[in-house]
Amino acid sequence: MDVNFKRYGLYLIRWQLSTPILAGVLIVLSSMDPLYATIIANLIGGLIFFWVDRFIFTSKALDAQWEVRENIRCVDCGRICRGYRLVKTDNYDKTDDNEPEFRCEECSQKKSEELRKRGVRH
Repeated sequence: MDVNFKRYGLYLIRWQLSTPILAGVLIVLSSMDPLYATIIANLIGGLIFFWVDRFIFTSKALDAQWEVRENIRCVDCGRICRGYRLVKTDNYDKTDDNEPEFRCEECSQKKSEELRKRGVRH
């Protein structure tokens, strides 16, 4: 399973921030039946946090820059190993590459240096 830790971290922070907001709603609604107050608080939370979650899970700004896969054949040396490829930086975008090229760690470092010399910032 691929995990984008930046998105995951933001989601966990968002989850923690929802607690005081929903608690505040419950305090305001404390004179109501607890079940109804909870339902209303969850509806308000859904109205607010749907948009935040949508940003977290669909924003291109949070895309992973590197892709790592296990058991690939290095495009340069042919070794079967963990493979790396640069997907996206400010001035480089291989997001829609139909034939992505994965490299072993050693070959990936060489390719990274080559890209730096060509002006690709990463």
